[in-house]
Amino acid sequence: MSNLEMNPMNHKLSSGKGKMLLLGILPFVLLIALVTGIAIMGTGVENEPAAPIEVLNVEKIKLTNDGFEVKVLNSGPEEVTIAQVVVDGSFWNASYVPSPTLQRFGQAMVQIPYPWVAGDPHEIKFITSNGLIFTGAVEAAAQTPVPDVNRFAQYALIGFYVGIIPVGLGLLWYPFMRRFKTKGMHAILAFTVGLLFFLFVDTFEEGFEMATEAPGVFQGSGLVWFGAFLSFLFLIAVDQMNERRMKNKSENGKRVSYKLAMGIGLHNFGEGLAIGAAFAIGESALGTFLVIGFTLHNITEGVGIAAPLLKDRPTWKTFASLAAIAGAPAILGTWTGGFIFNPTFAALFFGIGAGAILQVIYVISKMIWKESSEKGYAAVSWPNFSGISLGILVMYVTALLVNF
Repeated sequence: MSNLEMNPMNHKLSSGKGKMLLLGILPFVLLIALVTGIAIMGTGVENEPAAPIEVLNVEKIKLTNDGFEVKVLNSGPEEVTIAQVVVDGSFWNASYVPSPTLQRFGQAMVQIPYPWVAGDPHEIKFITSNGLIFTGAVEAAAQTPVPDVNRFAQYALIGFYVGIIPVGLGLLWYPFMRRFKTKGMHAILAFTVGLLFFLFVDTFEEGFEMATEAPGVFQGSGLVWFGAFLSFLFLIAVDQMNERRMKNKSENGKRVSYKLAMGIGLHNFGEGLAIGAAFAIGESALGTFLVIGFTLHNITEGVGIAAPLLKDRPTWKTFASLAAIAGAPAILGTWTGGFIFNPTFAALFFGIGAGAILQVIYVISKMIWKESSEKGYAAVSWPNFSGISLGILVMYVTALLVNF
C-alpha cells in the first residue's frame, strides 16, 4: 500500500483522537464556565449577613527591646482594616508593614512600641474598622531569641541530646537481643509494635493540637488526616515496589529498620518543634524539662529500630546511619520551632509522621504473621501480646516525664 493510500487512514485516526480529547476536556470547560457565572452574577439569593465576616489570626508575637512585633494574617473572605490596637487594656499607637488594611490571605507586621515587663503576661487586642476584636496573648514576657550562629549551634546541640544520643544508646541493646530465639524475637518485634502504636497515637494528638492553632481556613485537622493517609499509601506503594527487588530475608529486616528510623525521625521532628517553640517564647524551664523528658523517652526508640536486625549482622555504619536518620530530625525540628514555627505546616508534618509510623506497624505485624505461619506458631501469642502491652506501658510511663 502506498503512502498516499495510508494518509486518509492516519487522518481518521488523528481526527478520532482529537474528538476524544475534546470530549474529555468539554465537561471541565463547562464546569469552569458555570462556576465563573455564579461568581459574577451570584446565586440570586440576596441575604445580608448579620455581622461582617472578618477573621484576623495572630500568627506570631515577637518581643524586642522596642516593644512587640506582631505578625497577623487575614484568613477571612473579606478585606480587614485594623483601626485600633489595645495593649493590656490601654489604646496604643502602632505602625503597620505594609498596611493596616489586609486583603484576603494578606499578612502584615504590626510594630507596637510598648514597655513590656519580663515575666509578666500581656494581652494585645486588634479592633477592626467594623468593631470586631481579635486577641493575641503573651503568657510570660521574655525577649524573643535572635537567629545567629551561636543560637543555631545551641539548638543543634539540644536536638543532638534529644534525638541522636538516646536512639544510639537504645541501639546498644542489639547484642543482648540477639540471644533470643524465634519466639523471643517475635516478642521483641511485638514490643516494637507497642512502642510505635503509642507514638502513632501521640503523633496524631500533637497534630490535632497544632491544627487548633492554625487558621481555620487551612483546615488543620484535615491536613493531619490527609498527611497521614497519603504518606501511609505512598510508603505502602514504595514497599511493594521494593519487594520485587528483594533477594533475601536479611535485606527485608534491614529495610524495615530504615523505615522505622524514618518514621520515628518524623516523630522526633515534632518533639524538636515543641522544644524550639518553648525556648522561642521564653519558657526556658519548660524547654529544659522537655529536653530531659524526651531524652529518656527516646531511648526505647533505639530498641525498636534494632529489633528487625536480629537475624542480620549489620556493621557499625548501619547503626550510625540509623541513629542519624531517627535522631537528626530533632535538630531540624528545634531550629524550625525556635525560628520559623508555623502551626499549619506543623499539623501537616505530624500527619505525615503518623502515616509513616502506621506503615511500619503494618510491615512489622505482617512480618510476625508470615514467620509465625511458616513455623506453625500463633501470631497473637501471649509473649507477643505481652510485648505489645509492655511497649505501650514503657512509652506511657516515660511520656509522664514530659507531660508532668
